[in-house]
Amino acid sequence: MAVTARPRGFTLLELLVVVAIVALASAGVSLSLRDSRDTALEREAVRLVAMLESARAQSRASGVPLRWRSNSEGFAFSGIRSREGAVDSLATPRHWLSEQTQARVLLPAGASELLLGPEPVIAAQQLQLSLDDRHVILGTDGLGPFAVLPDPTPP
Repeated sequence: MAVTARPRGFTLLELLVVVAIVALASAGVSLSLRDSRDTALEREAVRLVAMLESARAQSRASGVPLRWRSNSEGFAFSGIRSREGAVDSLATPRHWLSEQTQARVLLPAGASELLLGPEPVIAAQQLQLSLDDRHVILGTDGLGPFAVLPDPTPP
C-alpha cells in the first residue's frame, strides 16, 4: 500500500481571510477608543450651543434681553424669570459636565458675558471652552444660530 502524503497547512485564501478579519477588528477598536477628554469637551460644547439658542429664542419671545456669564463652577443666564412649576428652567445656574472646564468670551473683545437678544440680529459673539490643553470655539455671526466653529489653528 502506497501512502500518499497530503499537504498540510493553510491555503492562501484562508490566510487572506484571517488577515482581513484582524485588520477590520483593529480598525474598529482604534475608532472606538477616543480620548474621553475630547468627547467631554465636544459634549459640553453641543450642550452649551443648545442652551444658548434656547435662551436666545426665549429672549426674542419675551422681548427681554438675556445675558450669559461664566463663573467658577459653571455658568448662568441672567434676565430670565423662572416660571412657577418649571422643572428645567434656564434661570437656574448650571454646572459644567467636567469640573475642569473653563469658558472665556472672545467676541465682543473685552466682554465678560454674552448678550442674547431680543433683537433678531445680534452682534457677532464667540466664546472658547477649554478642558486641559484642548479647546473648542462656539459662536454666532449675529444672524445665524450659535454653533461649534472650526478651529482656526492648524493641527
